[in-house]
Amino acid sequence: MTMPLSFDGQRILILGAGVTGNAVARSLVKRGAAVSIADENPAAKSEHTVIDAKNVVIKDFDSVVVSPGWRQDHPLVVAAMSAGLTLLNEVDLAWQIKSEIAPGQKWLALTGTNGKTTTVEMVAAMLKSGGLKATACGNVGETVIEVVDRSDAFDVLVLELSSFQLHWSKQAQFVACAILNIADDHIDWHGSFDAYAKAKLTILDRATTAVLNASDGEILKRSSHWQGRKVFYSLETPAPGEIGLVEELLVDRAFVQDPQEASMFAELAEVKPTIPHNVSNTLAAAALARTVGVSHEDIRSAIKAFRPGRHRIETVHTADSINWVDDSKATNPHAATASLLSHESVIWIAGGLAKGAAMEELVERTAKRIKAAILIGTDRALIEAALIKFCPDVPRVLIDGNSSQELMEKVVSAAQGFAQSGDTVLLAPACASMDQFVSYADRGDRFAAAVKKVVSK
Repeated sequence: MTMPLSFDGQRILILGAGVTGNAVARSLVKRGAAVSIADENPAAKSEHTVIDAKNVVIKDFDSVVVSPGWRQDHPLVVAAMSAGLTLLNEVDLAWQIKSEIAPGQKWLALTGTNGKTTTVEMVAAMLKSGGLKATACGNVGETVIEVVDRSDAFDVLVLELSSFQLHWSKQAQFVACAILNIADDHIDWHGSFDAYAKAKLTILDRATTAVLNASDGEILKRSSHWQGRKVFYSLETPAPGEIGLVEELLVDRAFVQDPQEASMFAELAEVKPTIPHNVSNTLAAAALARTVGVSHEDIRSAIKAFRPGRHRIETVHTADSINWVDDSKATNPHAATASLLSHESVIWIAGGLAKGAAMEELVERTAKRIKAAILIGTDRALIEAALIKFCPDVPRVLIDGNSSQELMEKVVSAAQGFAQSGDTVLLAPACASMDQFVSYADRGDRFAAAVKKVVSK
């Protein structure tokens, strides 16, 4: 494979020895760069030189690649900016490489507080159903730079972009983008909800068509100034130029020859699980697929076959008319709200690292669904305070454990004591997992294992 983009002789410092940092390092080394990686964990693993972040001499480098998650006020970022060094990022580097080695490749992009991973995977499935060589990447699956660097180029990339990636990225251009929702998340990183929301909205600056959730007030307010083509979607009857629901059908009035007419994407029952936020995400995915010409028929085929990935409203056990559901991916209040509102009577397992998010609106909106609450983790007191305020009669149990698995087995045992026929025991933590688990997937796996051991023995 030819690699005309050259970094010969450039001394490049990469901030972060994680998945992104190592992927960038491999790509830059192939293009002649002398690469070093700085990480705050001196034991970080890489096939390249790793420097303890405290020992970096910034003047030894020509440019700096900032990995997602490194804040703008980090001392090394501040030092690089003060020294006048060029700040690079993985998404923009991938765009530069793509522009030279695969100029015909199209990029679609998607962001939001919740539902991003499921939706980009759904878009990719729709594109493949339409005969396009496509993949989801970015904040899901492989990094963008790894996918672009392949010798066999994809027709279309579907990028899941976090607020961190959008904060740093300035160059990449998209055929179309989508914003699913905007709610409190990562306030500890961005400093305020306004800064977080502004980072999300920068995705509009690099697209000519935007697929926007008409039911999200923040999106409506913050995109009102944007002059590109807006395609709104909702669970309501769509006006001309929109997509939505008509009775039991998902319909398109945006990507049709006559907007006074409508074409069907799918029947409502063909979306699984048939719950509001999953239907909404399916509409967003279908709209993005239409922007690159995938037919309604091919989109329908993909919808009928698609199922969300693990730890996303995943039923792990059903017995005695009690459902045990793993939604460990619900790592913020907005996601947990959608999950709770999808069930009538819930024994709710929640807690972890709140990342600066407030919990009161979540509990106020879902109070009537919560039968009992099992609380874990560092910031569980925030959830408990909201429960006391809005549903003081709901039983609350605080659980600790000496290990992750012991903790989850105690949680499941406590939940079993409340659960009766018709109830759902729901792991929808509204918080990140890293205080007690390796990841949200580890948290979900341990929940499923505990249910298997405690409930189904």
